[in-house]
Amino acid sequence: MYRKSLLILAIAAACATTTAQAQSTPAKKEAVARILKLQQPGIEKMARALVQDSVLPLMDAAGNALQQRVAADKREALAKEMQADARKYVDDTTIMVRDRALKLAPTTVGPMLEEKFTEDELKQLVTLLESPVLAKFNSVGGDMQRGLLEKVVADTRPQVEPRLRALEDNFAKKLGLPANGGTAGAGKPAAAPKK
Repeated sequence: MYRKSLLILAIAAACATTTAQAQSTPAKKEAVARILKLQQPGIEKMARALVQDSVLPLMDAAGNALQQRVAADKREALAKEMQADARKYVDDTTIMVRDRALKLAPTTVGPMLEEKFTEDELKQLVTLLESPVLAKFNSVGGDMQRGLLEKVVADTRPQVEPRLRALEDNFAKKLGLPANGGTAGAGKPAAAPKK
């Protein structure tokens, strides 16, 4: 949902005229403060996503190493332990990144808003962001995304799975491993893309 609000800000910035008042006024500062307050949940989600994205490659590599280097009878316990460590990292690091992002927003985003928008445009933006219709739209955004995602995965699965199996076999061949005959991913549902 924060992306939609940030998208609105980006579109508004792109459409802002060059006649926007560059001078700061108390009314502009107040409008900017309200906009930043309204954007706080989006900034917090951005911080969490940033931290989560930073740990994904490490978890993928650890998962591969776990399969290759750890005895089968010890994998599950070690995997759970590593997942707990990763969750703790994400939770702890998110707090730090979130706090820093919230502290930097007024000195980073605030001046951009004041420079690019007139006082009237900032007031209009506040009105738009506080709109119950926008809030309602944002509240169903996740459901709309999930619904579309499910349909796309179901609709493209017959075309994607054979291509994925062929790529997997191609990689196995290049690595000198036995090809799975395109069956390694068989029976598994197509993974939904990461958000």
